[in-house]
Amino acid sequence: MNAIYPQARNTDLVVQDMPGEVLVYDLSSNKAHCLNETSAFVWKSCDGTNSIEDILTMLEKNSGGKIDENLVWLAIDQLSEKGLLQAGTTKRFEGKSRRDVLKKIGMASVIALPVIASLVAPRNALASLSCACTSNANCTGKTGCSSTTNCNLGVGGQCQP
Repeated sequence: MNAIYPQARNTDLVVQDMPGEVLVYDLSSNKAHCLNETSAFVWKSCDGTNSIEDILTMLEKNSGGKIDENLVWLAIDQLSEKGLLQAGTTKRFEGKSRRDVLKKIGMASVIALPVIASLVAPRNALASLSCACTSNANCTGKTGCSSTTNCNLGVGGQCQP
């Protein structure tokens, strides 16, 4: 077993626990990540004090069955790839195909494979519903704003008088 102690990133993230998954929005990259139960468990266990062996033990206890260590490593690699772990986290499967990794893990695990679904969110996704703007033209005709005259980029891109 590798004795590294992975640590989850805890800055510039908005985290929402949902039944069976965790939604993580990365403010620095404008990406939203949906972690399934397995990935979420591993990510939450990456507190900088738990080793891979510790995380494996906790995951086995949580799932009630034997789990291959490589399943934890797959989750660690995916979390690192998505930027959800502190920089410099060791990767086990770097440069290997997903098919090779799945062969190594096998299907004997009693738990779902770790999955992280991600998408890029537009920077001003709610601009049409708020007073957010990037130019004066974005302020024209907006309802609910105190003023629809000028886009003040110095105030975080808000419509101002």
